[in-house]
This record gives sequence, C-alpha cells and structure tokens, in this order.
Amino acid sequence: MIFSDQKILESIQDKLIVIEPFDMSNLGTNSYDVHLGKTLATYTNPTLDAKLHNQIEYFEIPENGFLLKPGTLYLGVTEEYTETHNAVPFLEGKSSVGRLGIDIHATAGKGDVGFCNYWTLEISCVLPVKVYAGMPIGQLIYFAIEGNILNLYNKKVSAKYNEKTKLPVESMMWKNKF
Repeated sequence: MIFSDQKILESIQDKLIVIEPFDMSNLGTNSYDVHLGKTLATYTNPTLDAKLHNQIEYFEIPENGFLLKPGTLYLGVTEEYTETHNAVPFLEGKSSVGRLGIDIHATAGKGDVGFCNYWTLEISCVLPVKVYAGMPIGQLIYFAIEGNILNLYNKKVSAKYNEKTKLPVESMMWKNKF
C-alpha cells in the first residue's frame, strides 16, 4: 500500500518521516518531490572495478547549468535530507525528467526502513541535456510495511551508506566480501 498525501503528513508530524527542508508545495497526491543538489561527481577512472574503491571527483553545477553527456555516469545528490522510520521509501524520477532522457538511478531506487541521509542519484542521459541545481529531479513514494523491523538500516553495523553527507557517495561495493 502506498502512502497518501495525508498519511505522509501524519508521518511527518509524528517524526516517522523527516524531510528537510519541507515545502508543502512539493507534496503530491501520493509522493513528495525532491530536487537536484548543487554537487555532482564523476569517477576519475573510466574503467571501474567492483573489488576496488573507485575514486570520484566532485564539482558544483554552475548557476547557468551543467550539460550532461551520454555515456557518462554522474553521481548527484538530493537537496533534501530524509529519514524514514515507518515505511519503505522509493525514489523515482519525475516523468518530466524521464521525458528529457534522464535516468536518476541505475538500480537503486528503493531505500530501507531507517535510511537517514541525502539520496545519491546515479544519473545518466540518452541525449545531451542541461540540468540545474534546485530543479525537481524525483519523487519519494512511501510503501507501508507489515511486521516489526529487526534490523533498521541506520542501526546496521554492515550498512555502507550511513555517514551523513550532502555530497554524492561513490559505490561501496568494494566493502563486500566476494
């Protein structure tokens, strides 16, 4: 079951969902719009290795925008910090963004109950397209859960993305044992 706007607001009032900054105009019928933060990152090496800590370099989106190029993976970040303690958050791209040929996540659209951070976006595009800091980029949708949670994400010892940061975070696959 997906949370309605009223259920999202109730959860915010009960501090079971946190969205900072919160703006009522971003609340949809059953979602909340999030925006592209000012920082992007790209990997420094054009070849990535899942067993290695692949380094990234950060840069800010200029006021007049930044041109995304096909064939490049950009890591972005939401302007909004979120916490979700009573639902499974899903981040989906806005349809207007998709119609520009922009994908905001390669595979990681689902968050975990207990996720408390900014969302890193895995951005790619089909055609060259200019993006701007602060533009609407996605929407958070909240799914109800059944049963008690034994292992909240923000309490997991093995959680790789718990460090609070306003910067995009690179893949931490290298921390897995395989």
